[in-house]
Amino acid sequence: MDIKAKIEELVSKIKNDKSLGEDFKKDPEKTVEKLAGVDIPDGALDKLVDGVKAALTGGKLADAAGDIKDKLKKLF
Repeated sequence: MDIKAKIEELVSKIKNDKSLGEDFKKDPEKTVEKLAGVDIPDGALDKLVDGVKAALTGGKLADAAGDIKDKLKKLF
C-alpha cells in the first residue's frame, strides 16, 4: 500500500465533503477507517490519522508518510 497516496486520497475526500470534514473532527480514526474501507483496531490508525491531519493543516506530508509507512507495514 502506498501510504502517501492513501493519505492524499483521504485528504481530498475530506476536503471536498463538509460532512466528512465534520466526522473527521469528531472521530478521526473511525472516519479514516470508513473511508479506507478497512476495519482496524482502535489506536492502530494513529499515524495515518496524524498524516491526514498534517496534510489538512499544511504540514509536511512526505515526512508523515515515511513514518506512517514504517508503522503500518505489519497491518497491510
